[in-house]
Amino acid sequence: MKIRPLGIEGAWEISPQQHGDPRGMFMEWYRFDRLAEAVGHPLRLAQANLSVSARDVVRGIHFADVPPGQAKYVTCVRGAVLDVVVDLRVGSPTFGRWEGVRLDDDERRAVYLAEGLGHGFCALSDGATLSYLCSATYNPTGEHAVHPLDEELGVEWPPEMPLLSARDAAAPPLAQARAAGLLPTYRACRDHVAGLGVGAQPGLV
Repeated sequence: MKIRPLGIEGAWEISPQQHGDPRGMFMEWYRFDRLAEAVGHPLRLAQANLSVSARDVVRGIHFADVPPGQAKYVTCVRGAVLDVVVDLRVGSPTFGRWEGVRLDDDERRAVYLAEGLGHGFCALSDGATLSYLCSATYNPTGEHAVHPLDEELGVEWPPEMPLLSARDAAAPPLAQARAAGLLPTYRACRDHVAGLGVGAQPGLV
């Protein structure tokens, strides 16, 4: 597999090598050692999630308090999604920036995002099925959201009328979340990653 950093520190795109023949296909979609080599520490696996979405559904932008935060390793096992990473770390040189990666059941790429980064996606097909590994279990009191249609973020979602959950539709815009002290700080994320044993990850040491 090939692992390349995205334009936001703490986020990577993973492209697996697929082996196919008339019987079907086989691939390694997650390798703890290869990921650890790229990001500087192993991904602690605490929970695995699966979501199924209708076309034009947008979920996110979600994030968790740091510490402990929640790192995610995301792939699309059926259909296609636009997976979006947003830097919500106050003080980060890429604060407020977003980057999207198409995840589908053809190329079968994955995205890894570190603690403190926001995550969202848009289903590009009916029944789009996303599987993701998480470094921490779900903690409702430590989970937050930023409105996915916030003009300041300017995420370019494909549908003209995205379908949102009631929770996401009621989420505050970025500026309001920052003023309320909901966003993680770059320093807190840096200190957390340092505690995981990172010694050479650019921008986080």
